[in-house]
Amino acid sequence: MSSDYKVLDGQWINPPINDLKGGYKTPFTPFHLGPALALGLPLRKRMYLPTFMLANVVLDFEPLLVLIMGLRYPLHGYFHTFLAALLLGVVLGYAMLNLDGILRPLYGLLHLDLDINRKPVPFILAGASGTVLHVLLDSPLYIEMHPLYPLTMNPMYNPALSFGAYCICAVMGIFGLVYYAYVAPIHR
Repeated sequence: MSSDYKVLDGQWINPPINDLKGGYKTPFTPFHLGPALALGLPLRKRMYLPTFMLANVVLDFEPLLVLIMGLRYPLHGYFHTFLAALLLGVVLGYAMLNLDGILRPLYGLLHLDLDINRKPVPFILAGASGTVLHVLLDSPLYIEMHPLYPLTMNPMYNPALSFGAYCICAVMGIFGLVYYAYVAPIHR
């Protein structure tokens, strides 16, 4: 472990941007869009795709704010726990349901307004599963995460999985884009 790590009340605070092998481990939200498309498109009849996609990236506002504002707070703090992510996902799903009428024209332009009933369950399911998937994908990568909060450990942390996790996200992104290119013309 590097001496650049700082501990405050048992929490890892602002770990170094580069890991011990010289690679970069900054929050890279676009990788979360790969699984969002690859899983969200085939499941679009069960959960609302725009909500699922947003839920997969919304958690990374936490590390973005920490970096921009220089906060003494873990990059992947409380919102990167299964409990907080699940709660945030439910709130996001409900908010997206209420904003659907306003956002629907945008979804239509992006061919994301796919057929689904406008009841709460598909929105809330999309929000909750998207945020939980985000935590699941990040847990092996970041030592400062406590995904099982209130436990103060990360039993899923395994830096050896970093390259594989990014590769899986990239491959899923390619699959998702190809699938989107196939599905989108159907809805024009």
